[in-house]
Amino acid sequence: MNPSRIYETERLILRPTTTEDAAFIYELLNTPKWLQFIGDRNITSVEEAEQYIIDKMLPQLERLGFSNNCVVRKEDGAKIGTCGLYDREGVEGLDIGFAFLPQYENKGYGFEAASRILKFALEELGVRTIAGITSRENHASQKLLKKLGLEFRGEINYPDDLEKSFLFRLNVPGDH
Repeated sequence: MNPSRIYETERLILRPTTTEDAAFIYELLNTPKWLQFIGDRNITSVEEAEQYIIDKMLPQLERLGFSNNCVVRKEDGAKIGTCGLYDREGVEGLDIGFAFLPQYENKGYGFEAASRILKFALEELGVRTIAGITSRENHASQKLLKKLGLEFRGEINYPDDLEKSFLFRLNVPGDH
């Protein structure tokens, strides 16, 4: 694994998600909030989670050098969530996304992880547009996106989604 793809904060290590994280990804994708706010990915086994990582996460990592990161707590090595940048079709710029297991919510981990990924995008990748997409009902995610500096820009519809999602965006002027 390329060490430049590993990011640290005071309490966290963010590293690319690999097939070794399949059991964790299976657990996360089947939490009530993931199912409610992000959507059912029909991952019904650890084996399917491993295939999901292979099909959905690793190709972008190989193509762009970044993707979904597993968020690991330094103090005990617990896998607590995911945070990453996603190159989504139909979205201008990169989409920042995050999800945490319920027992690790409301402890500042989301802001800590997302702030580090945002810094990577702006300073190391030179990205000038960051999007954040969330369901209308996911108030915690909306609050975090605003805290990161993204502003509400309206609603969008993904081709396969029945409901519209909220779009947040951070635009950084070019050439500091």
